Amino acid sequence: MKISNRFFAGVLVLGLALFLTVDAAAADAAAWRVYVTNEKSGTLSVIEGPGNQVVATVALGKRPRGLKISPDGKQLFVALSGSPAAGPGVDESKLPPADKSADGIGVFDAATLTRVRVIRGVSDPEQLALSHDGKQLFVASEDTGQLVVLDVSSGKRLAALKVGGEPEGISVTPDGRYVYVTSEADHQISVVEVASRKVVARVVVGARPRFTSFSADGSRAYVSCEDVGVLYVLDARKFVVLDQIKLEGLLMRPVGSVVSADGSKLYVATGRGKQVMAIDLTTDKVVGQVEAGSRPWGIDISPDGRSLYTANGSSNDVSVIDAATLKVTARLPVGESPWGVVVGVKP
Repeated sequence: MKISNRFFAGVLVLGLALFLTVDAAAADAAAWRVYVTNEKSGTLSVIEGPGNQVVATVALGKRPRGLKISPDGKQLFVALSGSPAAGPGVDESKLPPADKSADGIGVFDAATLTRVRVIRGVSDPEQLALSHDGKQLFVASEDTGQLVVLDVSSGKRLAALKVGGEPEGISVTPDGRYVYVTSEADHQISVVEVASRKVVARVVVGARPRFTSFSADGSRAYVSCEDVGVLYVLDARKFVVLDQIKLEGLLMRPVGSVVSADGSKLYVATGRGKQVMAIDLTTDKVVGQVEAGSRPWGIDISPDGRSLYTANGSSNDVSVIDAATLKVTARLPVGESPWGVVVGVKP
């Protein structure tokens, strides 16, 4: 049977179209978004990777700081606060009054980048976390010293637990059983059981604990203690201190942290120290560092594990860092006083 050239041409066109479709789908699957809260400008900067282009700036509300993405990647939750910014040692009696009407958790549609609603009922929220099933929000209420638990769908308050003065970092353990809450003022970690919504342990750590990251297997917790330049290493199942990792260098003030994709390293932003430090989680030793920018605070990692992103609060930009070589590959201008960073799949 004779097959015409037209037939071969048709097969070629069909094959090319299929190849392009698959290739486009693969490229889309490999894309991600970086969301950055800009505390002073009240905005959200949206960066698309792997090209690392700022593609949108969205109005959020007053003092956006902590943020998280829902497990399905469709919604973004942002802590908004009407309380005036006040660093350590500031005389709060001289600050302007708080605008309590601005307090809440902004819920944003990740696809359209529009605000859907604001969940009220939390005073001066700073950081937050989601339960693994996406049904509960755990929010640090900075001025009341409470962990507030909210139902995501209804916005109803489910619990309010005393967790020490000026709570900040909220982290859920890899198995979803516990929430770790740092208390800046009382220098402790409160461990809250998700099922019972009760504090089951309190662990004293170094001065001004900021954030907690966990090893991939959930056996260890790493708490950044800003004022002493130390990471406290906890047994995350027995809730006891095992060790301390001292970060050497001028003004090393550990704040945000993130574990590498393969679980072998912890990357720590050091605020006024300007560095991102890499810690080998087998030896708990610093194995590398890079000057990220001016006051790197929030930090996260791309889904492929290749790129780190830091919010540099004093230089109003985001650094993109090659995780393998610890080299800064780009500095992306964003809003004023970038604070939090979270990376998720592109919706």
